[in-house]
Amino acid sequence: MVGKLKITQIKSAIGYTKKQKQMVRALGIKKLYQSVEQKDTPQIRGMIEKVKHLVKVEVENPAESGEV
Repeated sequence: MVGKLKITQIKSAIGYTKKQKQMVRALGIKKLYQSVEQKDTPQIRGMIEKVKHLVKVEVENPAESGEV
């Protein structure tokens, strides 16, 4: 079963490359301190790795939340 990730932007993307700004936007984040939930997939993990200095990630385990 695929878990979920709660991704929160904690730092502004101003002053960073256009590609990094697009990566934050592609994760679904539109504003500073906004949180979004995404499925825990290799593609999402790769996007997070590119902007890890701008976001905070919390892992939500499906086994703990009762989803099976």
